[in-house]
Amino acid sequence: MAVKIRLQRYGKKGQPFYHIVIADARAARDGKFIEKIGTYNPITVPATIEINIESACKWLKDGAQPTDTARAILSYKGVMIKRHLQIGVEKGAITQEVADTKFNAWLIEKENKILAKKEEKRNSKKTEAKKAIAAEMEFNAKRAEAISKKRADVEAAIAAEAAAKAKAKADAEAERAPKAEVSVEEAPIAESSVEADAPAAE
Repeated sequence: MAVKIRLQRYGKKGQPFYHIVIADARAARDGKFIEKIGTYNPITVPATIEINIESACKWLKDGAQPTDTARAILSYKGVMIKRHLQIGVEKGAITQEVADTKFNAWLIEKENKILAKKEEKRNSKKTEAKKAIAAEMEFNAKRAEAISKKRADVEAAIAAEAAAKAKAKADAEAERAPKAEVSVEEAPIAESSVEADAPAAE
């Protein structure tokens, strides 16, 4: 009987959740299975994977063939490298102690990589948040500057209009004001003329 290691889909629409199962290759994808060896939740960040490594290795040894997705998950959780080390033990190339030491070292290295990736993502989010705050502050500063300039322009226009009205009013009042009378002094009578008009003496 050909046996597959594959995923069975569960969960609601748009919220998938998978069981990692051992099933007959002829069975329907979501049909009966022989054994459930783990779960896979791709919705969480990072994705949550729980798997029974020993059981998975046993089925791989017995000839179970994983699908591409299942193989990627098994590799990510260290099942494939553990099976590779177990083959070395079975052939006598290494001892079980050495195999366990190498596998534990791989697990530690893998965990450190995951932690580093999480930290990098966290720092990236912080950097993005700082950039967003800086961009918002710059936008607010430009907006405040534009509002201040517009207010200054409006105030200048109002002042200019008021000055123009005041000048027009002053000019109108100047036009309506009475002109000052100019006194003209009478011209003095010439003595010769007076003497000529006087009666002649006897």
